Amino acid sequence: MIIGEFSEAYPPTIDGVAGVVHNYCKEMTRRGHRCIFIGPNNKKTEPSTDYEVLLYRSVKPSRKLPYRLGAPQMQPGFRALIDEIPFDLVHAHTPFMSGRFAREVARKRGIPLVATFHSKYYDDSLRVTGSPFISRRVVEGIVRFYESCDEVWTVNRRTAMVLRGYGYRGPIVVMQNGIDPAEEREVGDISDLGLTPGVPQLLFVGQQDYKKGTRQLLDACGILHGEGFPFRLVMVGEGQDQLALAKQAGALGIGDDVIFTGRIADRPRLMAIYKKADLFVFPSVYDNAPLVVREAALAGTPSLVVTGSCAAEGMEDGVNGFLCDGTPEDIARKIREALPAAERVGREAYRTIPITWEKIGGYVEERYGNLIEKKTAERDAEQEEMIPDGTAAGEEKTE
Repeated sequence: MIIGEFSEAYPPTIDGVAGVVHNYCKEMTRRGHRCIFIGPNNKKTEPSTDYEVLLYRSVKPSRKLPYRLGAPQMQPGFRALIDEIPFDLVHAHTPFMSGRFAREVARKRGIPLVATFHSKYYDDSLRVTGSPFISRRVVEGIVRFYESCDEVWTVNRRTAMVLRGYGYRGPIVVMQNGIDPAEEREVGDISDLGLTPGVPQLLFVGQQDYKKGTRQLLDACGILHGEGFPFRLVMVGEGQDQLALAKQAGALGIGDDVIFTGRIADRPRLMAIYKKADLFVFPSVYDNAPLVVREAALAGTPSLVVTGSCAAEGMEDGVNGFLCDGTPEDIARKIREALPAAERVGREAYRTIPITWEKIGGYVEERYGNLIEKKTAERDAEQEEMIPDGTAAGEEKTE
């Protein structure tokens, strides 16, 4: 198969979707298919050696936002490169410019278009515009995009419910995200972080953004500090609210207890931080199927997430994870309660939460193949309806 994976972000952009697309391309290429990552360029981009990459010109609209914007449809040279590739199927991981270009490619060639719903777009739009009216109109356009696809995927059942809430009524396939088990064995050096032995280690990995529940997390740590409860919190990642969060930590009197590492691209180093942590605290209600929860579980570190959030799917409180209501007070309470049981719960998280990309790749490969066969059969049926002289069946030939 020749597959195009269309994304609105490409590493090193800190974005879970880009990570998912990276693993799709890596796994499908490993299986012997030609799988191409198609997305916006970046001056900091380090091209992958595991699969093909085609990047279109883009700009960064804001210093605060990590994303880049581009219009591949409007770039003749890039379109010419795409036209040369005999795709069997294209997969859109965004309903915006890159995804709409994927739809154009699919329609022009009569090949299947798969689209994965990854994000809470209403929340994103509301945060940017502040207008519920505009955000509803944005969502309506997004629903129309998914309605135009051959097959729609979500990363779990709760995310499917979000898409249903937007008004989409078509079939949905749940295709989970995976994890690379090899990372468990790759542990780097973190001695420079100065983590204190015997002090409970808390961890957050992700965009330093208020939408991830980071403000509530620091407030919870402020409560623990006020109670004299010892801890160290490592905040891994970068984002638009990073400086504000550092100021918040200082104002709460926990500046010496919180370590902001910035982005960590070194996977063995990141895995070492996961393994060192006693508890991974991720109070985000924005994320749909966060890879970071799976990464923590692979390291044997249990997660504390918000009850009813998409991140909590498949998690049972006190069994393979911990649940809270997302308020600073409850996050602080649950941290205190979780730490004595963290080692036991972490073992169960390791056993039940991670799913390998190899296993997910088998499901993806099968569905891709079925869609290609179905679309090919439909094209053949349409051709059989034409009589030899080219007149459509049921029509009379005119002289």
